[in-house]
Amino acid sequence: MSVILYVDTSDVRDGALEELKNAIEGLVEFVEANEPRLIAYNVYFSDDGTRMTVASVHPDAASLEYHMKVAEPLFRQFVELVTLSSIHIYGEPSEKVLQQSEEKARLLGRGIVVVESWHAGFTRHATTAEPGNMAS
Repeated sequence: MSVILYVDTSDVRDGALEELKNAIEGLVEFVEANEPRLIAYNVYFSDDGTRMTVASVHPDAASLEYHMKVAEPLFRQFVELVTLSSIHIYGEPSEKVLQQSEEKARLLGRGIVVVESWHAGFTRHATTAEPGNMAS
C-alpha cells in the first residue's frame, strides 16, 4: 500500500486573488499546527492567478479523513473566493473520504471527484534524497 495523494483544483474568482492568498496562508498554518501525520501540504497558483491547486500527501486514508474533518470549517471561508473544478485522489481512499470529498466539491463548486488506484511505486522522505544529506 502506498500513500494517498490528494489534489484539488479551483478557479479563482475575479478580484479574489489577494484575499484568497491571505486565507490560504491561514489554512496552511492551521493544517501544519493541527495535523502532525500529514506528510506534505502545498498550494500552487497559476502564473496568471486564475487557478489554484492544493496538493497533500497522506500516509493513509485515516489521515485524509482527519484532515477533511478538522479543516472542513475553514473550507467555508473559500466559498466566495473559488469555484472548485476537480478533486483527484490517488491511492485507496475510504468510503468516508469519498463522502467528505463529494461534500467539499458541492460546497465549493461544481467539482468532480476522481479516484485512481495505486499500482506500483515507492515513497521516500525528502531528507534522504537531498544532495546535502548524501554520504560521499
